[in-house]
Amino acid sequence: MTAVYRLLPPLGLALLAGCATQSNTVNVQQQGDCPLALTPGQQLIISLPSNPTTGFRWVVRDAAPAVLTSLGPEVYSNPEDAGLVGSAGKSTWRYTVKQPGEGQLLMTYQRPWETEVEPAERFECVIKVK
Repeated sequence: MTAVYRLLPPLGLALLAGCATQSNTVNVQQQGDCPLALTPGQQLIISLPSNPTTGFRWVVRDAAPAVLTSLGPEVYSNPEDAGLVGSAGKSTWRYTVKQPGEGQLLMTYQRPWETEVEPAERFECVIKVK
């Protein structure tokens, strides 16, 4: 029975170490969350404020294809409790990190038909994958 008690501390430490591993999902909601250091296999979720009722949309200019794979198109959602027609929501993109390297995720917030007008906002995020 004494041998069992000697094994408890190392087993406890092993369990705690397992809880301290890096999260498999990284959520980014603003420019200040960048640059990012990621590892292959992680998922990256980008959520940015958006209001398509104004005609503005986020346009993906560079999706860092050397290091990221898109998991689908943009998904728009608005808060359920807003109750206001035309209220702002969020646009969300999901990616999976595929391999080591470096890339830049670049998005612009603009009205697609206003080609001669500077975007209202830019989102740039350098991504480094180890």
